[in-house]
Amino acid sequence: MSAAEIDHTGVGRKSEALLEATEHQARARLALSAALAEPSHAYLFRGPRGSGKRAAARSFAAEILAAGAADPDDARRRALLDPSPHPDLVWLAPIGAQHMVEEVRERVIRAAAYKPFEGGKRVFVVEAAEAMRDESQNALLKTLEEPPTFVHMILLSSEGEGLLETVASRCQTIEFAPLPADVLEAELAAAGVDGSPELIAAAARLAAGDLERARLLLGERGRELRAEAERCIGAALAGECATAPWKALLDDAQAAGADVEAAVREALEEEAKAGIKRSSKEIADGAKRAGRRRRTEILALGFDLCAAWLRDLAAVAAGAEEVAFNRDRLELLRAQAAGLDPARARRGAELVQETRRGLELNVSEELALEALFFRLESLLAA
Repeated sequence: MSAAEIDHTGVGRKSEALLEATEHQARARLALSAALAEPSHAYLFRGPRGSGKRAAARSFAAEILAAGAADPDDARRRALLDPSPHPDLVWLAPIGAQHMVEEVRERVIRAAAYKPFEGGKRVFVVEAAEAMRDESQNALLKTLEEPPTFVHMILLSSEGEGLLETVASRCQTIEFAPLPADVLEAELAAAGVDGSPELIAAAARLAAGDLERARLLLGERGRELRAEAERCIGAALAGECATAPWKALLDDAQAAGADVEAAVREALEEEAKAGIKRSSKEIADGAKRAGRRRRTEILALGFDLCAAWLRDLAAVAAGAEEVAFNRDRLELLRAQAAGLDPARARRGAELVQETRRGLELNVSEELALEALFFRLESLLAA
């Protein structure tokens, strides 16, 4: 790259897509800009969902492929398409909750030995790398340690604890931070999502830096989940937990899991018809894992929404409603916070998060929720 092609960021003028993808990720932009001169053989893009890892990976891969192509502009254009028709860009995403072991072996490990179909580079991107089973991760180690000179690997991970340390240590890590609430709010408004400014502001703050979660909260399922969380805390405040309000949260999570399970089963069956080898058991297991994962995600979101409501009650009770997340529900928050001890509401939020973490120990969800809300009733109704 000539000096004339370098702008003040150190990135070639033709890499606008990379600049755009990392607009709100200054550290990642700086690291990837510097890496364009001599890309490493393996990267780990680590950060929360919705932080821009996926777009940054596609743009970075496009620049790597363009650098070794006879026609850089055309190579870049094809690599940026989603899905991409570029033969030297392999993009692997789990259809269910986990990557299929054989798919990782065939499309990444074995394929990495093949020379580029065009140009001088091949790029392999593995989305949700933590969803690879330990068997797949261990099998990938040799490819990460001693890849062919023309191979570049990019692993994306939102849950770093699911990735083996032996895998992570063989990659150059690029950190992606949660997006600020004002950035999420601007993105949602620019996308023309349905909702009042107050509703969009609330979703942006409740999403904890995750643009995908913010979009979910603005949809029908997200709005219903927020309403259920509000009703649960309201029942605890009113001393009405005998009505088991938490069951609605479990029902919402179960319905979301069932929808995803059905959709994944249909997708896997279509792939089987198209010639991809998958047994009936693999299809059923993959669909069930996807459903369980979605169910867990929605239930976790329900816990977060309950904790956020209690946090907001504490803020309003303390006279600091300007920091409330639920901007569109201030009237109800004021009514519920009247006479409430802020310290009790804060302790309630802590109890919610403690219970959520406890579910990782295979505790019965229904019993854990029942115990939680009767504890909240005792704490708040007093």
